[in-house]
Order: sequence, then structure tokens, then C-alpha cells
Amino acid sequence: MEKQRPVIELDGRTGEGGGQLVRIACALAAVATVPIRITHVRGNREGPRGGAKGGGLKSQHVTAIEYLATATNAEVDGLSVGSHTLDFRPRLKSSSLKSRTIKIEADSPAASTLLIFQAIFPFLLFSGSSDKVDEPITLELSGGTNVSFSLSYEYLDQVLLPTLENAFGIVVQRKLISRGWSLGKASRGKCSFQFNPLRAGETLTFKDNGLGEIYGGGPGDVDLEAIDVSMIVPFAMQESMMQALVTDLEEMFPDVEVNFKVTEDSGQDSRIYVLLVGRSGELRWGRDMLTSTPKKTKTKVSAMSSESLSQSLSRKLCKELFDEVSAGGVVDEFLQDQLAIFQALAEGKTSFPRTHDENGELEQAMNKLSLDEKLRKDKTIIPFGEGSLHAKTARWVTAELLPEVKWYNKGRICHGVGMQMEKVSTR
Repeated sequence: MEKQRPVIELDGRTGEGGGQLVRIACALAAVATVPIRITHVRGNREGPRGGAKGGGLKSQHVTAIEYLATATNAEVDGLSVGSHTLDFRPRLKSSSLKSRTIKIEADSPAASTLLIFQAIFPFLLFSGSSDKVDEPITLELSGGTNVSFSLSYEYLDQVLLPTLENAFGIVVQRKLISRGWSLGKASRGKCSFQFNPLRAGETLTFKDNGLGEIYGGGPGDVDLEAIDVSMIVPFAMQESMMQALVTDLEEMFPDVEVNFKVTEDSGQDSRIYVLLVGRSGELRWGRDMLTSTPKKTKTKVSAMSSESLSQSLSRKLCKELFDEVSAGGVVDEFLQDQLAIFQALAEGKTSFPRTHDENGELEQAMNKLSLDEKLRKDKTIIPFGEGSLHAKTARWVTAELLPEVKWYNKGRICHGVGMQMEKVSTR
């Protein structure tokens, strides 16, 4: 009989103390077949009606974990909306996955399909088996595509997935079927994905295991090639928003080409979404906003109020993108924390810093890592490293679930565990 692995307990109030901790922990538990217990789930979030007890599980967490529990034949306790304690004990490896056509519908139309994707994608990525070597996985998700406090479909499509492809060779075909919003009248959206999982015995590998010219050292003074704009706003705002964005981007990024990649009528004044993506070679920096027309102007959006609102929103968003690019790193604030789980699972060393390496210390450290590992190894007992609190928390969760993962130099370098699935027949 296989020896039962000890349960890893996580305090859901640690670090950012929100849903990200839950998603990463459950994703890694499913991939590594490790039992976990999360207490004080989303403990740093407000409880119902602004209460201080903590947010508990939301619909999107329950939906994602329900799928992972079914796929891994897990024992689960506390899997309900509002639950503050979750026990998740997977029993089957991802390579035992049988169904390659997956449809998941969130209970709430406002539940983010992209957060569900984040929670289950690592498990599906490692679901290659001996029996179904070349059979792709088709995944269809129903819920929200533009949801508050969540990455949007556009950010996933234009920033996260291109980076995973460029850095790790992960190719995901995707399609937005319909748009779903958390703002305004409830509407359910749908998106689909198709990709080939890693084969049994195959590891996730950084495409350039040396420092490389793209990822690792930071480009310093970035020379942007273009800025892509996705603008989904009420029809009455489209012209003023476009003019404001062009004016601000030309001022802050002179001589950089501006492309309006997506222009749509959001259909309601309560729905305003804009994404800016700066591109330099294979590098991507994204900043976006999801908001609505202020209540005092909702009843009637005049040309003047529309112009004023567009200018205000544009100035703020363009300045945020400018600050991201000026930091001199190779990722933006949100991309850095979303890549942590892939760094931990990958084989060898990776680095996705947000700031410029002025003295070449990172290159020297990366070279040392390949020789004798005499580096400043990070202490991982609490969230750590550079970047946002989300990034620090993401690294901490990976270290808790995968003790073999090593982080160095304030989280700027990761030496992953080289996760791979053994050859398991699914017949």
C-alpha cells in the first residue's frame, strides 16, 4: 500500500490572502497529488455585506475545484460558496485523465472563466498519457470574460498566453465565443481553448536555458515597437476615448506605433474596458481597466462628460503602462505573479524580473546557478521577493507545495522541480 502523504496546511490569510492563494494551491496539489488543507480561505477579503470574517470560497473557486476533484478522484470537504476551510486530497495523477473534451459552466455568470482557466490549466497541461499521445485537450468555459479583480480574456489572449508560448513553448489555441460581464446587467460569456498536454515523461522547459537575450536580464531602456489597444466601451464614448488614448500615448511614447486591435460597443454605460499592451520583440507589458460611467452621468452621457471621462481614464491608464515599461523588467506586475507556478513546475532556471538589472548581477547569478549554486537562496517561510504582494504570495505557495523548488535573489531566479508525469495507461 502506498504511504499516505502528510497534509500540507496553508493559512488563507497569508500574503495577499485572497483567491490567488487558493487557485495556485489547488492547481499544484492536483499536479503533484499532494493533500492540502486551507484555513481562513480568502481571509484578507471582506465577508458578506462588508463583514470582517473573510470572504470564503467564491463561485469560480468552487467550480474550478469541483472539476479538479472529479478529475483526480479527490476527497474534498468544505467545497461550497462561502466556506472558510477547504480540504482537498487528490488521489489520481493528471496522467490518468480520460476525457479530452471538457465543458465547465460556472454557477454564476459573473464568475471569471479566466480564473477558472488559471486554476485548472496546470493540471491539464501535465495530463499527457501513454494512450493518448497526440490527442489534444478541448476546453470550453462558460461564465464571465470581463470581470472585476480578474484578468480579462483580452489580457490572457494578448499577454499571458503569448508569453507562455515564447518562454516555454506552450501553444494554446483560443477563441472568444461570447462576452460576459460582471458590471451592468448579468450576462454569461463563453470561451474555448485547445492545446496538447506534455507527454508522459516530458518536462516543461524554458526555451532558452541560458540567460538569453529576451528573458532573464531585463532589457534596461526598452524600445517599444508598438502598443496594441483593445477598447470595449459604450458607443457614445468610442470617439472620445480613441482620441484621448492617441493623444496620451503619442505624448508618453513618441514615435511608437499605436494599433487599435479590438474596438467594440460594450452596449451599456456600466461597461468600460480598455487594455494597453506594449510590445518589444517577444516581450509584453499590459495594463488595463474595467470600470463604469460615474452614477451622476449614467442617466445621460453628454458629449462633454464623455470627453472628460475619456481623458481622465486614458491619462491614468497610459501613465500606468509608462511606469511598467520604464521599470525596465521583462514582465508587468500581473504577469509576474501568473508565471510563478510555471517557473516552479519547469525544469531548470527561469527569471522574469520586473526591474532592470543595472549591474549585471542577475546574469552573474544565473551563470553561478548553472555551476555551483552559490547564490543568495531565499527564505520561503513567508511571502518573499520583488514585485507585488501577489507575486510574493505566489512564490510562497509554490515553495510550500513543492519543497524541491528553489528561489534565489529576492525571487528573481527560480530553479524549478522539473515536474513530469510517469507513464500511466488510461485504459
